[in-house]
Amino acid sequence: MSDLLFELLLRSANRAPQARALASRATGIDYATLATQTENFAGGVMELGLGRLERVAIYLPKQLHTVVGMFGAARAGCVFVPVNPLLKPPQVAHILRDCAVRALVTSHERAAVLAEELAGCPDLAHLILVDEAVSTPVRAQQAVHSWDNLLQATTARRHRVIDADVVSIFYTSGSTGKPKGVVLSHKNMVTGAQSVAQYLENTAEDRLLAVLPFSFDYGFSQLSTAFQVGASVVLMDYLFARDILALLVKERITGLAGVPPLWSQLAELKWPADITQHLRYITNSGGAMPAETLRRLRAAVPRTQVFLMYGLTEAFRSTYLPPSEIDRRPGSMGKAIPNAEVMVVRPDGSPCAPNEPGELVHRGSLVALGYWNDPVKTAERYKPAPSQDPALVLQEMAVWSGDTVRMDEDGYLYFVGRRDEMIKTSGYRVSPSEIEDVIFSTRMVADAAALGVPHPTLGQAIVVVATAAPGTVPDRDAVLEACRRQLPLFMVPHHLEWRDELPRNPNGKYDRARLAQELRELYVAKDA
Repeated sequence: MSDLLFELLLRSANRAPQARALASRATGIDYATLATQTENFAGGVMELGLGRLERVAIYLPKQLHTVVGMFGAARAGCVFVPVNPLLKPPQVAHILRDCAVRALVTSHERAAVLAEELAGCPDLAHLILVDEAVSTPVRAQQAVHSWDNLLQATTARRHRVIDADVVSIFYTSGSTGKPKGVVLSHKNMVTGAQSVAQYLENTAEDRLLAVLPFSFDYGFSQLSTAFQVGASVVLMDYLFARDILALLVKERITGLAGVPPLWSQLAELKWPADITQHLRYITNSGGAMPAETLRRLRAAVPRTQVFLMYGLTEAFRSTYLPPSEIDRRPGSMGKAIPNAEVMVVRPDGSPCAPNEPGELVHRGSLVALGYWNDPVKTAERYKPAPSQDPALVLQEMAVWSGDTVRMDEDGYLYFVGRRDEMIKTSGYRVSPSEIEDVIFSTRMVADAAALGVPHPTLGQAIVVVATAAPGTVPDRDAVLEACRRQLPLFMVPHHLEWRDELPRNPNGKYDRARLAQELRELYVAKDA
């Protein structure tokens, strides 16, 4: 059994070196070649002088370099940090500074866009560019390296790591402030791959279509589960949902993972009648799939199994509902995945009675190592597991999710709501304060509150309620344009409403619950 993340890839290469590991556009690569490039990249990282567990960020779309960069960094004994390719320079720079990234793998075009922000990243020493310059070379204060030259390294030296060591940092938005880095060990990620591959019954014959970003733990899981069994992964950055259907057929895909907004788009399309001859399963996470979307998908692909799942980046993956239980338990998020325990507890940690709402707590080897360099937030989310024997001197830590759920008499879980103010849209968790910071930076706004309201395809739509700054005329278009310049598309508000004042609670904070209630019917009516 593999103990280290990169061993999933290397062992599959040893078992079936000529089997196809990845496909991207018209290019395919077998396991032997992928393993060789991964080893070569690891050698290049070592020749740059990076220390054990130093961070290597990858800021690229889904392509071969992205996969080699992540697994090669892990093979060297460093820590890879996948950066969402949709993020704008300020968000990228925050991640680079926050975890003191030493090397950044990206393209010439992206490096040029980042140039101004990179000047403010004092720990960043190396830029690794995967393509040839199309015009003028990148000018940077960091040492610039060619990808091809880096892969010519001859050193066999690697840092020694064990399964408890950090291998990756995935950035996820919190309810306040900038995104936080969830620290994952080799053991976390390997256990996740083994558990998911077990209940999805993955084999080397599977062909998985990866459409989700690798900076999303659910998206990265398509790689790790495939490499666990020696399956093939087709990489895709899509523009239109219909393009996904076309590639499903062309590549005879057996497994597809998506989030509710994507499934809502796909459910509107006419699926090829014979697609169920090869599409063995689809999976959903990142929010509950709407019942109508689920009904349409099951009608379109009646022989394809549907796995409804729930996950936390802080614990990689938590629950799944077996396809055979969908009709018997509508709305359920299932039970714990293999090698994990999920509990429903009261605030004092005592177990809830059947169907009594409580907080979801996840324990086991999937529990991450906390948030990078943030002891306060880590202490809020990572706390001792409930009901431990007091004779245990060292307490086991669990993830207290902040999500309210209930468990029925048979142990199946049902989502009730979130305790914090996070917005869940398009499969992403979005921090209200990060949106508000951009809006305040326009100096056109005195007060602003961003919140999520129910949306039939997005899960939640982002709505902002604001008051105009003194002496200014409310200009909705100008504020939203500032958001489009500084935020990725999924974080741009769908609606901005001006008011004379914002309601506040007794503590003086914005009364987000009241605002959400007021806007619920209003926004849905406008969107209809």
